[in-house]
Amino acid sequence: MQEHYGIALAFGVVAFLLMYMGFIIQKLIAPKNQTELKMDTYECGEEPEGDGWLQFNIRFYVVALIFIIFDVEVVFLFPWAVVFKDMGFLTFIEVFVFMFILLVGLAYVWVKGDLDWVKMKLKYGAGRYSAAKLHEAETK
Repeated sequence: MQEHYGIALAFGVVAFLLMYMGFIIQKLIAPKNQTELKMDTYECGEEPEGDGWLQFNIRFYVVALIFIIFDVEVVFLFPWAVVFKDMGFLTFIEVFVFMFILLVGLAYVWVKGDLDWVKMKLKYGAGRYSAAKLHEAETK
């Protein structure tokens, strides 16, 4: 029994050494000349403009959450469709109750206005695209 502890300890030590060996080798052979240009954010060759911490409208997240909720609920319909013949008329009624609950939820978020897409003007959104006249359609 005691030899198993030794094997487990040796395995743990070897795993720890292998895990940190990559970090140690990288520290030893990595170039040390870090310039401001090398440490700058890479955006596909474009110069970054504005702050990276701009706030998004919360409606983007609300619409995404509503989509996920309804998407997951619709997934429950596929197993029902597979076993529908075997289960009988009661499951048919249960699915209509389920669909009714989903439709009530959809009507609720629709009436509440959570499905309306908002075009917001960004504080730093002009930049090099200011000559493209992107905001003309919103002002008319």
